[in-house]
Amino acid sequence: MEKLIITAAICGAEVLKEHNPAVPYTIDECVREAKSAYDAGASIIHLHVRTDDGIPTQDKKRFKDVMDAILKVCPDVIIQPSTGGAVGMTNDERLQPTELNPEMATLDCGSLNFGGDDIFENTENTIIYFGKKMIERGIKPELEVFDKSMIDMALRLNKKGHIQKPMHFDFVMGVNGGISGELRDFVFLRGSIPSDATYTVAGIGRFEFTLAAASIIDGGHVRVGFEDNVFISKGVLAKSNGELVDKVVRIAKEFGREIASPAEARVILGLKPKK
Repeated sequence: MEKLIITAAICGAEVLKEHNPAVPYTIDECVREAKSAYDAGASIIHLHVRTDDGIPTQDKKRFKDVMDAILKVCPDVIIQPSTGGAVGMTNDERLQPTELNPEMATLDCGSLNFGGDDIFENTENTIIYFGKKMIERGIKPELEVFDKSMIDMALRLNKKGHIQKPMHFDFVMGVNGGISGELRDFVFLRGSIPSDATYTVAGIGRFEFTLAAASIIDGGHVRVGFEDNVFISKGVLAKSNGELVDKVVRIAKEFGREIASPAEARVILGLKPKK
């Protein structure tokens, strides 16, 4: 079985310090949280950025400043910026971090009701546009899917040449408006991707660690972090992203699964070696 790639989603665009005081906003706070996750065993940092007062932004300069600062202390880590942005942003606003030519970036494969009147909009043409830009810039997309239909969309666009193989999926499970985080639904998504694809599971809230265990057993990969869950156990706030990663490492050890280094993660994902 392949070694386990752990991704740390260190802040997200929705979670706030009001939810957990350790949620990072500033550059220094992002570096602190990325380093804690990297030291615990994460080989990928899934990155959103904010202004110092916590407002989500897709500003290219802010991404560059945060990414450069993280790479100073974690020089071989894979940084995976989000192109999700925020509700109401244009496609080109959302794509700003891809202008920095990261190794990976997220590509959301469908629209989703985010609660109330908020719709996270990703039309077919938007997905095609994002896929084209990532191919042009040599960026491997992590195909974020919140439901089975989004896998079907990715497979259809792969056949049309807008998304390249081998594909890497991220099953985001337990979001309001998306597929639940039940094991039944994990099995459904897992059985819906090609045999040559890789996948990561991001369980939201209470689903984080049960789905992590399922993915570890199955041979998949795991995402944890404050973006998805701010608790280390029921009612107990995590002190850092590193504490969440460390819990996944302990679960993996119980099942005899070794942890991938960033260099090993690059091989598994088909990325170029770090120079």
